Amino acid sequence: MDKETNNNRNKGSPMKNHIGKGIAALGVTLLLSAGAQAAGDLTTRPMELPDLVLGSEESDYSMSHKRYEMETGQAYSLKIISSGRKEYAIQSPEFFTKIYLRKVEAGDMEIKAMTLTELEFEQEGEAEIFFVPIKPGTFEFYSEGLENKGMVGEFIVK
Repeated sequence: MDKETNNNRNKGSPMKNHIGKGIAALGVTLLLSAGAQAAGDLTTRPMELPDLVLGSEESDYSMSHKRYEMETGQAYSLKIISSGRKEYAIQSPEFFTKIYLRKVEAGDMEIKAMTLTELEFEQEGEAEIFFVPIKPGTFEFYSEGLENKGMVGEFIVK
């Protein structure tokens, strides 16, 4: 075999070199992205947010918290407690469409749904929502019809 044929054989075809470089680049990409993935199912370890209590002895229109800060990708649980002093209908249309809703627990029930429209309390009671924020932003929440009484707050997702 002459020297030129041997050199061409060692270089490989241009197609093989191109495929080899592509495979190497894919391997590097997979290795780098593997470090960014979370280990395990984060939805099974929710961080408990402070309870949102609606109404108190001081005011039927009080809200125990008017600001909640969260991060995307972290699981949370939020217990909403009605004092029963008024009917309260908690809404947050923009926020409810920007979360992965895992479940709602109310009484002896566990409710699994794709999204929420509102949580309405006609009397004293509580509901706990389990969710993961998936989009950053500032989202208003309020008790429908009682906004002018100060029953407005915000979810801040970073």
